[in-house]
Order: sequence, then C-alpha cells, then structure tokens
Amino acid sequence: MRTVQMTLDEKLLASVDKAARKLKTSRSAFTRQALQEALERLASNRLEQRHRQGYERRPVHKGEFDAWAKEQEWPDR
Repeated sequence: MRTVQMTLDEKLLASVDKAARKLKTSRSAFTRQALQEALERLASNRLEQRHRQGYERRPVHKGEFDAWAKEQEWPDR
C-alpha cells in the first residue's frame, strides 16, 4: 500500500472519524472501503448507461421476444 495525503474539510473529517469509530475500524480502512464502493458504483452506472444507450440505438420491436414467452412461464406444481 501507499501512503497518500488528502485534504478534507473539518466537518467531513469529523464525520469520517465518527463513522470509523462506530464501525470499529480505522480512518484509512473506512476511506479505502468508501472509495472502493464509489468506484464500483461508477462502473455499474457506466454499464447501465451503455445498456440504456444500446436500447436507444436499437429499440425492442413488438413481438421480438415472443418466442421466449413460454420459457418465462412457471409450470404448476
């Protein structure tokens, strides 16, 4: 791991420290986890955006998935 220097305002730093204490972890561990989760959200949002753009470029046509309709039905027990 590398040590990095960050600038945070006092209110944010106090909130981070409070959350870290509540979770019984360090400021660094809390921040690493928060950054990792933020990066995962960004990646997920990018994939959702690409998915949405794909359907905007090539919308679903009426009847396009009719062949799969029976596959979606659950048989009665």
